[in-house]
Amino acid sequence: MKKLQWNPWHGCHKCSPGCLNCYVYYLDKMRDKDANIVTKSKTNFNLPLKKDKNGNYKIKSGSELATCFTSDFFLEEADEWRKEVWEIIKKRSDVQFLIPTKRIERFNKCIPEDWNDGYENVTIALTCENQKKTDERIPLFLNAKIKHRYIFASPILEDIDFSKYLVSNKIELISVGGESYENARICDFEWIKHIKETCDTYNVLFNFHQTGSNFRMNNKIYKINHSLEYKQAKKGMKILKKIMKEKEKIKNE
Repeated sequence: MKKLQWNPWHGCHKCSPGCLNCYVYYLDKMRDKDANIVTKSKTNFNLPLKKDKNGNYKIKSGSELATCFTSDFFLEEADEWRKEVWEIIKKRSDVQFLIPTKRIERFNKCIPEDWNDGYENVTIALTCENQKKTDERIPLFLNAKIKHRYIFASPILEDIDFSKYLVSNKIELISVGGESYENARICDFEWIKHIKETCDTYNVLFNFHQTGSNFRMNNKIYKINHSLEYKQAKKGMKILKKIMKEKEKIKNE
C-alpha cells in the first residue's frame, strides 16, 4: 500500500552529507524547479481537514500520514506556517503523523505551547546517515519531549553503530534505506545486516525500506532501477530474517 503523504510546504536547504544527492532536488530539477526555494502548498496545506461530498474526511481515521517528506518540518522559513499545521495535527488526533527531520536542534523552538511530553499521534523520525551525524543528533533526540521516536538511517552512507542509543528504550523503530537516482552512493547489505542485528539485540523494530540505486551484496554491486528498490528491499528483509533465524538456531543448539 502506498503511504499517504502530506507536504504543507515544499523545498529545503542542503545541510548534511546525506543531502548531497537529495531526491527532492533531483526530481525538482527534472521539473525545472529550484528545490532550494521553500514554498507553502497552495492546494494541500490543509489536506487532513479536507472532506468529500458527503462531509467525511478524505484522510480516513486510523491513517498514517507521512508529513513534510519534500522539505523539513523544522525549517526556519516554515516558522510562520507551522503553528497552523500543529492545530491541524491536534484536530486530527485520529490520524498518525510521521514527521522526519535532520534539524532536531530546532525542535524545542518549534513545538506548540500545549505539547507537554508530546502529542500521542505524532512520531518524529530522526535522519542519521553516518556515525558522525548519529552521534551529533541522537543525544538531542533522546532528550527532547517526544512520545514516539523513529530513526531513518537514510540514505545510509556507512555502517552505523546505534547500540549505545538503543539502551534507552526510547526508540521504537530504525528504518534503513539507500540513496536513489543519479550519482547514488553505495548501500552495503553488510551495514543493513549489522543494524538489524543491533535492533534484534535491543528488541527494537527494524525495517529495510529501499536498496538504493547502487546496492552491494556479497561484494557484488547491483544497479537497481528506482521503481524496483522497494521490492528488492523486501527480498532483502526475507534474507535477513532467514539469516537471523539460522543464527538463533545455532545459538540454541
